[in-house]
Amino acid sequence: MKNPYPDFFALLLVIFPACSLPALVSGQSSLAATAAAQALTLTPARHTDVINVGSFFVNSVGGFQPGSFPFPKSREKLPDVFAPSRPRSSYTCYPWRNDIVTTLFWVGEKATRNNPVPNTASSWDPKWSKNFGGFDDPDKENRSGWLPKNFIPKQNPFYIALPYNDTAKLKTKATARECVPWFEEAFYRDGKSVVKGRWIAIRRGDKVCYGQWEDCGPFETDDWEYVFEGKRPNTRGNGGAGLDVSPAIRDYLGFKWNALCDWRFVELHEIPDGPWKTWGNNNPFALRSRQGTGNFSESITRLREMREMMLNPQKQFPEEEPVANGRVEFIR
Repeated sequence: MKNPYPDFFALLLVIFPACSLPALVSGQSSLAATAAAQALTLTPARHTDVINVGSFFVNSVGGFQPGSFPFPKSREKLPDVFAPSRPRSSYTCYPWRNDIVTTLFWVGEKATRNNPVPNTASSWDPKWSKNFGGFDDPDKENRSGWLPKNFIPKQNPFYIALPYNDTAKLKTKATARECVPWFEEAFYRDGKSVVKGRWIAIRRGDKVCYGQWEDCGPFETDDWEYVFEGKRPNTRGNGGAGLDVSPAIRDYLGFKWNALCDWRFVELHEIPDGPWKTWGNNNPFALRSRQGTGNFSESITRLREMREMMLNPQKQFPEEEPVANGRVEFIR
């Protein structure tokens, strides 16, 4: 019988070094053996089934998606969204935030008198411009389709900012544990964001676009009651803006500098095909389409960290360089 998990056993070699394989075979009582035993007792899967390993979903055709660690209780899968442009308005985990003032921002935005915090760094990435690949020029004359003319971004050009940061001073905030709905599934070490990269749907009129959460703002970085509980945004700047979107999202939804939009969090299986799935080494859909190219650096890094945490719980991991939490947006 053909092995239904061709990549699963290779993945075990990443999570558990060769020295732990005898323990897996002999059945010795160890954390590695226990985790492997739980994984290996799964029933054969269809090609769309997934196995929860570490903080990623590994499907039977390969590829990584954000997931949970350790093995969580199974949850009923939400119905798939088949409409090409509009997600379901019912049968969803996450409600819409309606009539939110939405403003434009971009990677590489320079500091001005009214905007002293440039967007060369994000709340989680001090080298955001470099890692993105350059200046995401919002001028439509300098854009080609959804991209800047001068380069193909290394990260997803469909990105957003919401006014909450789940980390502070290299530690995970207590509010994150209480209010982030997917915290238990996504958390695997202190100080590592569980909201960075999360997908949302943004709706304006009949159009719905999708993007990844890659920065904090506008203005606020601790407005969890708005982001997760549905209250109105705290900020009064830019007319009470509660969402920043990239030039690609702006162009897809068809506005210039700001607009009233609705938004909500979405699960990966709810996201229909579209340009938001095409680019970026931080984009699970783009990574999946490039299977076999070795471009899984972030996924492999997390898997190795989890392996080290299991084998050496006292090990200290190098933290990312802290960046400024404050942001003052240019009032247009």
